[in-house]
Amino acid sequence: MDKINAIVKKLIMNVVMLGLGVLVSCSKAPEFITVTSPDGKIKLVVDLKDSVSYSIVHEGEVLVSPSALAMKFEEGRVLGVGEASYKVKIGSASESVDAPFYRQNKISAEWNYARVDYADWALEFRVYNEGVAWRFETEFESDAVVLDETAQFVFPEDPMAWVPYSRGKDLIANSYQSQYTYEKVSEFGSQSNLTFLPVAVKNKSGKNLLICESDLRSYPGMFLEGMKGGYSATFAKLPDSTYITPTRCQLKIATRQDVIARTEGTRSYPWRIVAVAENDIQLPTNDLVYLLGEPRKVGDVSWIKPGLVSWEWWNDCGLTNINFKPGVNTETYKAYIDFAARFNIPYIIIDEGWSAKDDIMVIKEAVDLKGLIAYGAERNVGIIIWAVANVLDDKLEEACAFYSQMGVKGFKVDFFDRDDQRCVDMVYRLAEAAGTYHLMLDLHGIYKPTGLNRTYPHIVNFEGVFGLEEVKWSNPDMPLYDVTFPYIRQVQGPVDYTQGAYINSTKEGFEINYYKPMSQGTRAHQVATYVVFDSPLAMLCDTPSHYLADVPCTEFITSIPTVFEQTHIIAGQIGEYIVTTREKDGKWYVGALTNWDEREVIINLSFLEKGKQYTAKLLADAADSSVKPEKYKISTIDVDSASEILVKLAKGGGAALIIEAK
Repeated sequence: MDKINAIVKKLIMNVVMLGLGVLVSCSKAPEFITVTSPDGKIKLVVDLKDSVSYSIVHEGEVLVSPSALAMKFEEGRVLGVGEASYKVKIGSASESVDAPFYRQNKISAEWNYARVDYADWALEFRVYNEGVAWRFETEFESDAVVLDETAQFVFPEDPMAWVPYSRGKDLIANSYQSQYTYEKVSEFGSQSNLTFLPVAVKNKSGKNLLICESDLRSYPGMFLEGMKGGYSATFAKLPDSTYITPTRCQLKIATRQDVIARTEGTRSYPWRIVAVAENDIQLPTNDLVYLLGEPRKVGDVSWIKPGLVSWEWWNDCGLTNINFKPGVNTETYKAYIDFAARFNIPYIIIDEGWSAKDDIMVIKEAVDLKGLIAYGAERNVGIIIWAVANVLDDKLEEACAFYSQMGVKGFKVDFFDRDDQRCVDMVYRLAEAAGTYHLMLDLHGIYKPTGLNRTYPHIVNFEGVFGLEEVKWSNPDMPLYDVTFPYIRQVQGPVDYTQGAYINSTKEGFEINYYKPMSQGTRAHQVATYVVFDSPLAMLCDTPSHYLADVPCTEFITSIPTVFEQTHIIAGQIGEYIVTTREKDGKWYVGALTNWDEREVIINLSFLEKGKQYTAKLLADAADSSVKPEKYKISTIDVDSASEILVKLAKGGGAALIIEAK
């Protein structure tokens, strides 16, 4: 550490002499460069001698020790090793980004950078106040075959980490849904030998690092495996042969090539990001993944209308007190449309079973899709239809044209379960075609978002989260996860968590029931997730019969928007609790969640405009919600910017506020 700090001090002097925007000739190019964040707190140190490595220092404290960067191509060429001829440019830049349907509707960013240009390739480093990013670029005359990429993350003093281990038979191709294992970095391998991103690391002084990636185009997603002192990147190999499963006609990988990508020779590669946060509450609103995504390719976004969705699959079409058999049929979906219309819910999803499993153009007789679209249109309820990713891709143009003309509003696309180069290419094909035909996309069973919601804002949701579907077949610790992933996974982008359960249980009373599932924790906890979780297309996962049995709670949920103008975290601790505030059209929304620990939370309303009077509607746990989790209370309070509201959260509890000016 002393050596690194000494190098940093020396390099600061060198960079001052270099100045900003100066191009350094190859004969005088420095062996070390340093780039400092605009606020002066973060310093990136890059060692260019012999082989490229980087270090990250925050206010004099080493966060990342020297870690190697390289790319290996066919015929043995390795970028980042053994090349002494290069030029360095140091500079600064800024941008203001409109961010439709994101957690903030506008983002201002500034950064300092270093660009290292070699003969036919380059490395670009950026340092923001919120973290560090880098990427490779190549200008090869012919196409490139990438064998591997090296990206190491080495940490001093063996910090703690939250690791979402890959699970299942194929660790490199899965649903990207895991709870977090909290362990020392040196303990990696306790669950499997692979983890997907993002991974969070907390050092002994309490500072957080989050390993992410952005702008994943025609390239596999990054996994991590263990190495001495940290983690090293690894990637899914390019598929060689495939097969189709009989159950859903899902495309699976049988064999792989010994390369990770076959791609154009002139291109940029994905951004590698190490987000930095001095405390836990800075993490959930870190915007680097979005900012580093490819700029928007969709001009007019007025047709994209996110909102709440009534969804039948989770509750197994669990309608009661009806005169027909519920299931994947026209009468069932009419009932869901009627429910949605009553509460001004703009969409329903018609999930698995409406079409032939091997052909999305074949609609089953039990579902009058055209009639349902007309029925919904009369009631201002749109229809979103489900599809297996590769089945949709097989007839992509035909399906998008046909169903768009019919009046479908979007596709819920499921069972990608991979992030190799070919799968990533498929996602881009789907995005392009859907955008052309003004169809929204909800991507389920997919890898984490990587800035694609900036490029294609009509991709309104991504799964890649351990959502509420998991309780249909397992007994995980959901309240713990609910106050962990907003600090980690949600930084990458929105989540298709599918919340809204009305059968709520204590920790001891939880039972696995596939057909009549229940949540863990309180009903107020479920309500608060609509504020805390980023979900522009947010599900109401339970049956209309349950929602209609508790109209006050349902009216509260359906009065919460799914898209906001600004988002802030005002209190919280990873794995313990979180308090989120959001604003839209002058109204404020607050959500508070806890794990299985009861706690008192003071909600400070200093974010309200001074001098104004407001009315706050509070839905919170009742006094006995820890033992009767379906109980809650609703109250109305007069507040202003000086107010503080004490909320008592039950075990697995929550609270939500809707605040509007008088």
